[in-house]
Amino acid sequence: MPALRADARRNRERILTAARAVFAEQGIDAPMAAVARRAGVGVATLYRRFPTRHELVRAAFAEQMATCGRVLVDAVADPDPWHGFTRLVETACALQRAERGFPAAFVAAFPGTAEVHASARDRAERDFHALVRRAQAAGALRPDFHPSDLALALLANAALVAAVPDDPATSRRLVGYLLDAFRAAPARGPLPPPSSTLRLMSASALAPPPTTTAKPTHAAEAGRTGTRRATAAARAAAVRGGAG
Repeated sequence: MPALRADARRNRERILTAARAVFAEQGIDAPMAAVARRAGVGVATLYRRFPTRHELVRAAFAEQMATCGRVLVDAVADPDPWHGFTRLVETACALQRAERGFPAAFVAAFPGTAEVHASARDRAERDFHALVRRAQAAGALRPDFHPSDLALALLANAALVAAVPDDPATSRRLVGYLLDAFRAAPARGPLPPPSSTLRLMSASALAPPPTTTAKPTHAAEAGRTGTRRATAAARAAAVRGGAG
């Protein structure tokens, strides 16, 4: 029996690992059969472990959601509200880099637990608003920052991660710029180093298109020579006419 329990645990972990990979590639609406194929289990086994898609999504990203919750609690309790704010933004963006399916899972509505999910969301919203007010009162966060600007930052980072998935330096530098923009006073430290990938992309975008200089054909060159001779003859005739 212990061997069966170990097999069940391994199957569960394979399913959750496969689900995160498939959701990252295809979104959280990906077919359940695709998750089962990636995990190497039957569809019946998948549904025995996770009867609904919502249960699978919650289980696949449970660790990431718990991390966000802990970081928000720590940020609210941090005596330095700016430090708490920056750590929250950096952690959320780091989770986006690590699990590209996580942002959609984080904002998805779960009909089976709508009341519980709404309650947790409302509590998180209240805590984040309180953190924003504290950081603004301390003069660290710009006074016109709105809590919805966090979603703006996460959407921008998610798009960048999707465009350049294998270069975390791009995301870290974007987050550095965003935090610098959110801060009421000028940034005190340097930005994270630039990405070599984006340096090449920027250079390619700014470089002028290559030009090819075609060798003149014999007919074209002869035509230009004739034109030059005709122009010279006309000028000589004009000079003679003026002299007469």
